Amino acid sequence: MSIENDIAFFERVPTLRLLGRDALRVLAIGAESRYLDDGEVLFHAGDPADSGYIIQEGSFILKAGTAADGPEITASPGMLLGELALLAETVRPATAIAREPSAVIRITRNLFVRMLESFPEAAGKLREQFIARSTQSAKDIASVRARLDTSEAP
Repeated sequence: MSIENDIAFFERVPTLRLLGRDALRVLAIGAESRYLDDGEVLFHAGDPADSGYIIQEGSFILKAGTAADGPEITASPGMLLGELALLAETVRPATAIAREPSAVIRITRNLFVRMLESFPEAAGKLREQFIARSTQSAKDIASVRARLDTSEAP
């Protein structure tokens, strides 16, 4: 893909679209493409996470933790895997396995942080999005807790 095509693709990824075209250009220039065969593992649960992956083609099964029979999620093109790893040291909470021949774009934490340092307005927009999502998550948890509390009442 060309840099312009990569930028256009990044603009369709919810977390990245708000960063702005110039910031996305930096990511597109520094990002790496990787191709995987059907059944190939992109990463394992518990692995150190130093990058995020955007699914470009194909799809992946995400298996939580190390349990082989645990719940699975299917991730498809345009999804960002490892969003938190772009900002903080963490470990992979799931194993990602290609369901078919697939392609991902890898963005390292170092590249992402350098981009944010160069584009403080993009960093501010990202911060606001994370605050909004965290606030909504807290509300959702409180709502579930309230429902559980009322269902347990005698």
